[in-house]
Amino acid sequence: MTDLLRFNGPVLVFGGVYSNLQALEDLLVAARARGIGPSQMVSTGDIIAYGADASACIERIRELGVAAIAGNCEEQLALEAADCGCGYAPGSACDVLSRNWFDHASAHTSADQRRWMEGLPKQLDIAINGLKLTIVHGSVGEVNRFVFASTPERVKLHDLDACGSDGIIAGHSGLPFTQVIGGRLWHNSGALGLPANDGTARVWYSVLSPGAAPRSLTIEHCALDYDHAGAARAMRDAHLPEEYAQALQDGLWPSCDSLPAEEAKAAGNAIRPGNLGFRAGALEDAAWPRLEEKLGVAAGKFTDPHVTATGERRALVALEKLETLWINTGTLCNLSCVSCYIESTPRNDRLAYITAEEVRLYLDEIAADNLPVKTIGITGGEPFMNPHIAEIMEDVLARGFDLMMLTNAMRPMQRFRKRLLDLQARYGSQLTMRVSLDHYSRDLHEMERGPKAWVPAIEGIRWLAENGFTLHIAGRQLSGEAEPIVRAGYGRMLSELGVKLDPQDPVELVLFPEMDERADVPEITESCWGILGKSPSDVMCASSRMVVKRKGADAPAVLACTLLAYDEQFELGRTLKEASRPVPLNHPHCAKFCVLGGAACSR
Repeated sequence: MTDLLRFNGPVLVFGGVYSNLQALEDLLVAARARGIGPSQMVSTGDIIAYGADASACIERIRELGVAAIAGNCEEQLALEAADCGCGYAPGSACDVLSRNWFDHASAHTSADQRRWMEGLPKQLDIAINGLKLTIVHGSVGEVNRFVFASTPERVKLHDLDACGSDGIIAGHSGLPFTQVIGGRLWHNSGALGLPANDGTARVWYSVLSPGAAPRSLTIEHCALDYDHAGAARAMRDAHLPEEYAQALQDGLWPSCDSLPAEEAKAAGNAIRPGNLGFRAGALEDAAWPRLEEKLGVAAGKFTDPHVTATGERRALVALEKLETLWINTGTLCNLSCVSCYIESTPRNDRLAYITAEEVRLYLDEIAADNLPVKTIGITGGEPFMNPHIAEIMEDVLARGFDLMMLTNAMRPMQRFRKRLLDLQARYGSQLTMRVSLDHYSRDLHEMERGPKAWVPAIEGIRWLAENGFTLHIAGRQLSGEAEPIVRAGYGRMLSELGVKLDPQDPVELVLFPEMDERADVPEITESCWGILGKSPSDVMCASSRMVVKRKGADAPAVLACTLLAYDEQFELGRTLKEASRPVPLNHPHCAKFCVLGGAACSR
């Protein structure tokens, strides 16, 4: 249970004071002009950060009695930790700069102030006009998770479901936005102590006022012009990083490491103050700043294998060199993930269990035609549910191929521990175990894979690492966080497990972009290669194929890639020789995942 504060009138919301005393004092002036006192104000955390006046900002908030929750900075200072806990990638610009100001803030906060910070709630509920809103710093489950306007809606809805409120008021990301999603609210007032990376020196707060109807609000995003020159001067006098002092004046962050692509692309575009109405249970979604209209795939796209909707010649990818052959062992799986690209479940057997003898025919073809295959990848479904899997693995390794096993590392794999140890002892680094872990946090991994999916997967990862297996992780970018933040998160999690893996290595930690066949993505034409500075050889169908056995089929078939198991136009034949013809990039996944996303399933 969290505290519940009730408000009859408007509530002024601010976050990220960041030790910027000048901004805090000018906010109080603006609040008085509106007739808003400290008892009608709430802070979403990170009172302390980049600026010069950590101690003074804490004391000002304390003496005013403003309702506040702990940000990651308050949590870390209370713990006397070594860094701010933002989750930046080690050695990144944000990480290097943050260590300077964090040391300054630590030196300028007293033991009494640390005790006060330690006592701040992690979450706070407020009631206004019949609505219950939950105030968090980053997200409901993680104080330092970045949530932006571009963060997928299902991630936000997951948090809204978890807190059981009409809406969430969050901080941490530093950028102001409001979204109404499925009749519920996600609101971020932006940061008070640092500009919104929009090329202006203004900082941001918001005012939430009761609407005319019950259970409704008017949300006003407000820009604040303040003494930014004085704040920058105080930073320089304190010998704090010049990069942040300059950011106070030019309105641009010194690094965009924490920003997803959409927010990074908007850097330098001035944000205009604006209003948005919210009514609980509203049928239509809304947003401020306004988001681009969501569209399905535009009419005419991805219909003709040779010509795009605009009449241009569609890009083709020739099989340059078959280096990786994927074997799909069947779509049955012990899990039913929310957005599995191949729709694997405990009941989906559209792709049947392939047998060892059927796999052997392809291995024989590789040998007979002297094909340059180096790696056999095994995927599913969950491969360890296939009753022939041990025999398949043995045959692949005995023929000298590198074998990459994709698995969720849960009970089906763990039933084969003895056999796996035997294979590891005999074949060593020929065998790589790639474990699917959709996020570095239990919360979002289980959002995708279901409750109780985290602990057995972690146990499987730990067992593989302790027994010397070559271990890779397959993650996803489902959280909408910037890639450096995601890689750093996996790095922390794996380090805590004692797993030695380089999270910056795109092979040891492969991060797959999200795929949505409904998304409107550009078609790839022949001219795109030059425009994008890419080559057809970069796409995985230039060097790989996948074998599947469809339910009821009398023999397996060879597909162009691992992603398009059910689209008949990507079925190329029954033999590897038949499947060596060029592949037209006639699917949204070809564009978003492979060409624009730069992803590949193989090494």
